[in-house]
Amino acid sequence: MAITAETILPTRSAAIVADKDRIKPPPKVYPAQDHPFKGYHAPQPDGYEQSKSTANTSAIVIDNGSHLVKAGWSFDKNPRFIIPPVMSRYRDRKLNKACQFVGYDAYVDATTRGQLRYAFDPGSSVVGNWDVMEGILDYLFLKLGVDGANGGVDRPIVLTEPIANLTYPRRMMNEILFECYNAPSVAYGIDSLFAYRYNKGKDGLIISSSHTSTHVVPVLNSKALLSNSSRLNWGGAQASDYLLKLMRLKYPTFPARITEHQMEDLIHKHCYVSQNYDEELSHYLDWSGLEDRDHVIQYPYTEHVVQEKTEEELARIAERKKESGRRLQEQAAKMRLEKLVKKEQELEYYKDLQRGLASESKKEIKRILDTEDMKDEAHLERTIRDLERSIKRSRNKDLGVEENEETPEEASFPLLDVPDEELDEAGLKEKRHQRLMKSNIEARQRAKAEKEREKARQEEEERLDNERRENDFENWIAERRTARQALLQKIKERERLKADLGNRKSLASQMRMKTLANLASDGPKKRRRGGDDDTFGANDEDWGVYRTVATGDQSDDEEEEDVSGMLKSVEEQLLKYDPEFTEQHTLEAQSDWTKSLVHSFLRGPWPFDPESQREAHQLHLNVERIRVPEVVFQPSIAGIDQGGLVEIAADIVNQRFSYPEDRARLLRDVFLTGGNTLFQGFEERFREEFRSVLPLDAELTVRRASDPVLDAWKGAAQWASGPDLAKSSISRQEYLEKGSEYIKEHDLGNMPNIA
Repeated sequence: MAITAETILPTRSAAIVADKDRIKPPPKVYPAQDHPFKGYHAPQPDGYEQSKSTANTSAIVIDNGSHLVKAGWSFDKNPRFIIPPVMSRYRDRKLNKACQFVGYDAYVDATTRGQLRYAFDPGSSVVGNWDVMEGILDYLFLKLGVDGANGGVDRPIVLTEPIANLTYPRRMMNEILFECYNAPSVAYGIDSLFAYRYNKGKDGLIISSSHTSTHVVPVLNSKALLSNSSRLNWGGAQASDYLLKLMRLKYPTFPARITEHQMEDLIHKHCYVSQNYDEELSHYLDWSGLEDRDHVIQYPYTEHVVQEKTEEELARIAERKKESGRRLQEQAAKMRLEKLVKKEQELEYYKDLQRGLASESKKEIKRILDTEDMKDEAHLERTIRDLERSIKRSRNKDLGVEENEETPEEASFPLLDVPDEELDEAGLKEKRHQRLMKSNIEARQRAKAEKEREKARQEEEERLDNERRENDFENWIAERRTARQALLQKIKERERLKADLGNRKSLASQMRMKTLANLASDGPKKRRRGGDDDTFGANDEDWGVYRTVATGDQSDDEEEEDVSGMLKSVEEQLLKYDPEFTEQHTLEAQSDWTKSLVHSFLRGPWPFDPESQREAHQLHLNVERIRVPEVVFQPSIAGIDQGGLVEIAADIVNQRFSYPEDRARLLRDVFLTGGNTLFQGFEERFREEFRSVLPLDAELTVRRASDPVLDAWKGAAQWASGPDLAKSSISRQEYLEKGSEYIKEHDLGNMPNIA
């Protein structure tokens, strides 16, 4: 069966209607978290009272993390206080008092936030500000209700520290605890080892990804082999800073202030680990399903309120406008009437003047005409005729009568047949004027005839085109597609040429400058040599120089508009008759920036209104949701010159342990801990990629800590309640005898030779 336009049109129209009816649902908006002030926390002295009955086995356990400091008693199931390691200190001028806020209290207002100080060096787990650290310890001991003799702490203290902690931070911590707080004993242990012991681990591979770094620690026979451990310089802090940089680069003119704490909250709530990063990233900004993948973060904003007027006010405004319009019309009519009266008076004056000239001599006539600034009587006749025509048009306009153009037959040119010898000077002037008028009328007649011929030609071409479309539809469609491609190529060439002209090093710009230089050098030489005058412009080819040297949009506007109109006409025909050509294939749709990849990246699948304050204060998280967590597996994404987590773990297992039995014991218990492992899909992704770098017969078991954030404190509390605390702690007597750098080695702590 032959394909015709009639069989295509219904299907095509339905497709267009269905495409137009697709309306994107409104985005789901997530509010940006404000500063994390959590209110007042009352002291809990009951723990200290309870510890008096078991003073020898009760200890204060502090998980000294660089993100959160957890503190409580060794007999507690959970820490009593969890605060960030920050402090704000300033002097209130009104009260004339020194104010100090610690933890979440430091976020209470703008003044305290402006004086915020961190205990740890940025991006590390090493304490750098000991004033802040001392303020945090004061806060925790006061909240725990510790009330020892002379204001000291009379309970053993257990502190966590990172792997390979530096000697200087431990020495300073010992001096503060023993000198300032008179602690009876202090014990240190590694946070990830405490968490592993709490989760019943003995032999395995610990993957500890925390706030400042990621460590891979092998453990055999409940003993951590720290000399075989590896570190990846990436954690939650680096992830927050990385997302902050991405957002500032993505929205350089964002009106609100983006903070690192807000980025940390976005990472926790919206990011996840992709199971196939490259594949998912290649389709992440596709329009299908982008509503679910694109998360909109709304920052506080103040919308411009427009006062809506009542119906009575709108009616009064409309009446005032109508009244103003009536007044303007009356004024215009009055002015037209005044002009008409003035013209009638002038007409009557000139007619009287013309009648008076009939009885005057030629000399007197010339004097009178010169007085009226007229050349001759023909000039006076034209003036009277023009006034009569103008008055007639004005009266017809006021009466609403449509005025017909003066037909060529109404015009007469009697002087054209009179020889010049029979005419005086005034007659010759009038004859030249009539010849000019006749030329104008004939030119209009020729233009009208040409227009009618062009219209007839177009109608004939359209008729022939319709016949060909009906008789040979496939070839007709193929020609339209070819014509469209040719027009597109022509537009691209012009855009490329314009871009090249903007680049002074391009070939087009060099040719333009060469042409200008030749034109500038040719003229003076001819004049110096006494040559002929400049004849530039005498030939039509000379005017092509302007097209060569023009750089602005005016260079070829008219022709470019014709090409665009021709392309639009061809696309309209294809839309109407070609079933394979849709709205998305048109140049206008392809050039629509709201459907571009950049718009999807910046604003998701919704239109953007630059005048809306609500939309201007929105962040769109899409590819960042998988890009930020992916860095721990591919550090090169963030510019880190290290191997990924799987590569590091595979190197430890395959290269640093020669005995197959040891490898098997490590792989049977791969333990994930730390807040940076809480991403959705982290465990599955690590298991799949780690499995791919191991022998086929290797047995692999990957598990996550029961609570990756609090298990380090729980493990330290459990360890402090056992017999190992006494033999692993540094007593005050040992501190005085052996110095502040002294440390006791135990299974869950750093070794002296690497600490």
